[in-house]
Amino acid sequence: MKLLIHYKFIGGRIAKTGLAVFITAFICHMLDWPAMFAVITAIVTIEPTVADSIRKAYVRFPAAAIGAGFAVLFTFLFGDSPYSYASVSLATIIACHKLKLHDGMLVATLTGVAMISTVQDHYLASFFIRLGTTTTGIVVSTAVNFFVMPPNYSKSIMSSIHSLYRRSGDILHKRGLEIFHLEVYDKNLRTEFQRLIKDIEKTETLCNYQKAEYKYHRFSRDDMRDFHYEYKKLTILRQIIYHVGNLIFLPPSQIELEKNKQKFAISVLDDLKDSLYDPGFLITESHHQKISEVTQWFIKQKQQNPAGGLKPRTHHHVQPETAILYEILSVHDLIEELNHIQTLEIKHRRLLKSRPMKDSYKGKAAEEQEMEK
Repeated sequence: MKLLIHYKFIGGRIAKTGLAVFITAFICHMLDWPAMFAVITAIVTIEPTVADSIRKAYVRFPAAAIGAGFAVLFTFLFGDSPYSYASVSLATIIACHKLKLHDGMLVATLTGVAMISTVQDHYLASFFIRLGTTTTGIVVSTAVNFFVMPPNYSKSIMSSIHSLYRRSGDILHKRGLEIFHLEVYDKNLRTEFQRLIKDIEKTETLCNYQKAEYKYHRFSRDDMRDFHYEYKKLTILRQIIYHVGNLIFLPPSQIELEKNKQKFAISVLDDLKDSLYDPGFLITESHHQKISEVTQWFIKQKQQNPAGGLKPRTHHHVQPETAILYEILSVHDLIEELNHIQTLEIKHRRLLKSRPMKDSYKGKAAEEQEMEK
């Protein structure tokens, strides 16, 4: 199984689903129970995290009991007829909704509907057998998710964050070329920006999954610390995307700059893109000098457009040129923060490698003091 996963033939969750189905069917075969209900339950109850499996198991068991109960009731009243299927489905969904058993609604409905055609004269025995098979599927899938290949999203999160930073650098650079009229307006750039936001949200979901895993599985302090740094980078990426979005949705305006200023602004955007591409978010000395010039340009631009000289109806408190300079400076400040985080991360790793093993469990305060040195 590990060989299949290593060469990307199947994913971990798919492999665990197959294993859970096999174990569930085997148990039902040994107990001479119908395996169909248990297998259906095992398939739909493998969750992305162990935390979700355990939490939803407490909901799915009573929900499955409700579905099985309605199946017995309406089969007794209407037999194996269309009225039974419709009544079981509606009653189960309504009951789960009213009792706030939303996570168990699917399992309960499937259990109830599938049970109708198999209910015999022994209604009570059928109820407990079907409930037992469903419980078997829930327990087995939860146990497999817990013990077999526990979810670990750290590598996916790390590679995703690096890719997201590169994409944000591309979007920032392309939008700068549009603003300064070096490229034509491209609708695909807005689509790419929206896609980037969705991918950031997906990465945040993976981070939440990884946080939940720390409650149920043992991870090394190094792994948790690496995740902490990556999550900080993701938070800063959110802030960078906010400023890039301000540039993306900046109203069209006639920004006329001198050739030398235009060339200078593009060179600054080139440097920002290079920093976002760099794994360590490196900022060159020449870029620092350019940012100092941008700061002076920004201050001068504000002084040339005082609020007191605004014309009614047509005024803007912030001129487009001033807004662009502000967003560039804001992105630079965030990249500086990223560079600082990356420097701390590298220093921390070196500190842990050079420290004797007996000191590897110092308190957090002691570690922070050593980091400051």
